Amino acid sequence: MISRIDLRGDALPEGGALRDLLPRAEFDVEAALEKVRPICEDVRHRGTAALIDYARRFDGVEIERVRVPVEALHSALDELDPAVRAALEESIRRARIVHREQRRTDTTTKVVPGGTVTERWVPVERVGLYVPGGRSVYPSSVVMNVVPAQEAGVESLAVTSPPQADFGGLPHPTILATCALLGVDEVYAAGGAQAIAMFAYGTDECRPANLVTGPGNIYVAAAKRLLKGRIGIDSEAGPTEIAILADDTADPVHVAADLISQAEHDPMAAAVLVTDSVELAEKTEKELEPQIAATKHVEDRIVPALSGRQSAIVLVDGLDEGLKVVDAYGAEHLEIQTADATAVAARVRNAGAVFVGPYAPVSLGDYCAGSNHVLPTGGCACHSSGLSVQSFLRGIHVVDYSRDALAEVAHHVVTLAEAEDLPAHGAALKARFDWKVPQSK
Repeated sequence: MISRIDLRGDALPEGGALRDLLPRAEFDVEAALEKVRPICEDVRHRGTAALIDYARRFDGVEIERVRVPVEALHSALDELDPAVRAALEESIRRARIVHREQRRTDTTTKVVPGGTVTERWVPVERVGLYVPGGRSVYPSSVVMNVVPAQEAGVESLAVTSPPQADFGGLPHPTILATCALLGVDEVYAAGGAQAIAMFAYGTDECRPANLVTGPGNIYVAAAKRLLKGRIGIDSEAGPTEIAILADDTADPVHVAADLISQAEHDPMAAAVLVTDSVELAEKTEKELEPQIAATKHVEDRIVPALSGRQSAIVLVDGLDEGLKVVDAYGAEHLEIQTADATAVAARVRNAGAVFVGPYAPVSLGDYCAGSNHVLPTGGCACHSSGLSVQSFLRGIHVVDYSRDALAEVAHHVVTLAEAEDLPAHGAALKARFDWKVPQSK
């Protein structure tokens, strides 16, 4: 079912050459751009009317308004299963503990007597948070988007999720209930590229946002790319992925279960095992069959995901080579199931999140570790981070110099301005000293 890639024997190539040997899902955002462009332009010009039309066309629902009534949020919370509510409350509590610690403080640096630079951290004013609603319902994504935004101090939060035919054109009631639990009362029934356009351009129901965050399908990713610049984005999230770096100490039952858990998201989900143990590889392959037979979503998600080109067991000569492979892969989720897993995890450079040892599966991070599960995909972990409080903050430098402090450095400023052939820059300094630039002693 799952293919093998054997990288043993020869020295591993470097950089892009190694990445090209590793499995990855096909996710052509560029090709989707031309499909989402007219949709976004339509929303720009027709606003709510366009969103209502797309709800009919793409979601098969008739709606009269896009904004969800506040009463529907409270009703969904009242009807929420008590066990689900308790689990969500614990997820929220743990996420707040972690994200509250991420809040940055302003820092003032004294450069010279009378001259300081202060870095202020200011929250984005308004944020649009996208929550998927396709094959599965993701209340956990509400938590992962809303909590860091709230802890950052964002004043205005709006959540959007696709309308559902089974629920009268509203988003899934568990999504609505989670919004109510978090105190978010601005929620919209819109999905896909049209939802991103709603946040970018605004409508008569929804004010434009400064930033949009949250995972979605390829059309959401394409709309983010198209509208980036008009609106800030967190990332262009692609298909979800797990990589597991394991040696002969790993339990194949755990490894197989974790590969399957990621594969059940989507037929394009990636599941990759990197190991120097042929025995573990063989036992994991054998373990996959009975575990898959005992679960749901087999034919429509799990089997296509595990048998697709994006999933594989990668054999390496040793742990050092395994680390090179997982760093080249840059997984959204990386599990370390090796001897001395803590020390091995400390050597990882590229991963959205790292899960250490047999008792930190990705599923824990999805819901209740306290970490954030909105993470970079498609190898972007080599340059990007997951969602955090910092995602919703902007650093602003505040420069405060006295006359004497400016006078002390003015001749250097004038010299550099003239070196760059920008004499007016130097003149701006000279004007403050009657065109006589003091020279430092």
